[in-house]
Amino acid sequence: MSTTLGAFVAGGIAACGAVTATHPFETVKIRMQLQGELQEKGLQPRAYKGPFHGVSVIVRHEGLKGIYRGIGAAYIYQMLLNGCRLAFYEPIRHSLTSVIYTDPTTQSLGINIFAGASSGILGAAAGSPFFLVKTRLQSFSPFAPVGTQHAYKNAADGMRQIFKAEGVPGLYRGVGAAMVRTGFGSSVQLPTYFFAKRRLVKHLGMDEGPALHLASSTASGFVVCCVMHPPDTIMSRMYNQDGNLYKGIFDCLAKTVKTEGVLAIYKGFLPHLARILPHTILTLSLAEQTNKLMRKFEAKVLPSSIKNNV
Repeated sequence: MSTTLGAFVAGGIAACGAVTATHPFETVKIRMQLQGELQEKGLQPRAYKGPFHGVSVIVRHEGLKGIYRGIGAAYIYQMLLNGCRLAFYEPIRHSLTSVIYTDPTTQSLGINIFAGASSGILGAAAGSPFFLVKTRLQSFSPFAPVGTQHAYKNAADGMRQIFKAEGVPGLYRGVGAAMVRTGFGSSVQLPTYFFAKRRLVKHLGMDEGPALHLASSTASGFVVCCVMHPPDTIMSRMYNQDGNLYKGIFDCLAKTVKTEGVLAIYKGFLPHLARILPHTILTLSLAEQTNKLMRKFEAKVLPSSIKNNV
């Protein structure tokens, strides 16, 4: 890895590249999670029936602007989230491993999971206001509205309106759900990526390069989606609510399951998978490349004494 700052920049740049390609599926996922909110099964509308159907419906009626609603807030969120994930994962893992095993090169699945969850939670807390605004922008539709509708002009206008109405606590509405969701995903993303990478090298003899990064990222992305989707659904609903429809994470979970059934927490799973697989592949594969560029840059501009201490 580069220095902590270098890894933060490398991770953020990589994530922004990935989100540009996968944002349309994120918009569909959020709308599917919100459609039929707290309505009994037989009464739920199905304006968006799947990842590709959802994209086609939105583009046809709202254009590219509709499918890319909230992209600005998404860039800032991804910079903060994945910057923290990739910047703090290795320092946390290295520190804990050094304390417990003395040899920092020792690989411990438990420590890796803890380091992944911790770095993700830090990123989720830092970026929560931007994910809040992004969710509300993406859920807004003049054609087929789902959930509570928020008519924000853009991310900055959304921030201003929320702050004016609710203050700082309003900007951090649902941050607990966001931390749980991202903690779940981050606890498995990097550990499964590096686990898959080591196994592919050991058992299939794959060499370091794009093919190895692609295969490892695919395995990681699938596991992340399975683990993260239920808290992701809860988070989307808590972010999009007005007032106090849900008192907290468990209240939202209980109301959703009671009214819509257990499978409701997996609404939008397919568009989430359609987003998370390429997003994880692009983020981690691009991160490998941006990290190399950051190391080269740091080798030229940082004094050797600083490089040896980070």
